Amino acid sequence: MPVTLKLATSLDGRIATASGQSRWITGEAAREAVHRLRAEHDAVLVGVQTAQADDPELTVRLAGYSGRQPARVVLDSRQRLSPDCKLVKTARDVPTYVVATTEPNPALTGAGVRVLRVRAEGEDRPDLKTVVEALAGEGLSSLFVEGGGQVAASFLRAGLVDAIEWFRAPILIGAEGRPAVGALAVAALAEALHFKRIEVREVGDDLWERYARI
Repeated sequence: MPVTLKLATSLDGRIATASGQSRWITGEAAREAVHRLRAEHDAVLVGVQTAQADDPELTVRLAGYSGRQPARVVLDSRQRLSPDCKLVKTARDVPTYVVATTEPNPALTGAGVRVLRVRAEGEDRPDLKTVVEALAGEGLSSLFVEGGGQVAASFLRAGLVDAIEWFRAPILIGAEGRPAVGALAVAALAEALHFKRIEVREVGDDLWERYARI
């Protein structure tokens, strides 16, 4: 399954301030481009911390859009997602998956959420290769990973990211801001992950950089 990582950051690669404020780092044109990218994928994935902090819908919201909505996927080992959040409340309208390492929570399944139990790895996190295989088994053929920083780093460390769609706003937040990509455990430049830039374009005041894995 092709996996695309989306990043929306400041110039210095931050996705939020130290307090967690993130709306909106990029402008309206960049956000519209993200919605178009969502529409091109079968599923959109976030981590549970992003789901809890932002309470997103993860739907395609474009003027005049009448196509199908991508499935929403939340990495949530212990099923901490609230039954009152937007994702759960709309799970009967848009396919919504929680990927967990524990038995399905009746509060989620009763609301229409599909809980996929997968194998755990260190610190009880879902094994991402197993996650991708499980989603493919659900008939999903492309995955759009939207965050947060630890989720981005986990997919990169696992070697699962095929493309990066990076939206960069002309602002600086500083080292105390939250990084777009968490720890990768790179000790030498030779170990760094390499991508090829295939396109750069302006979207409003922001820059949209597109990368493919080498």
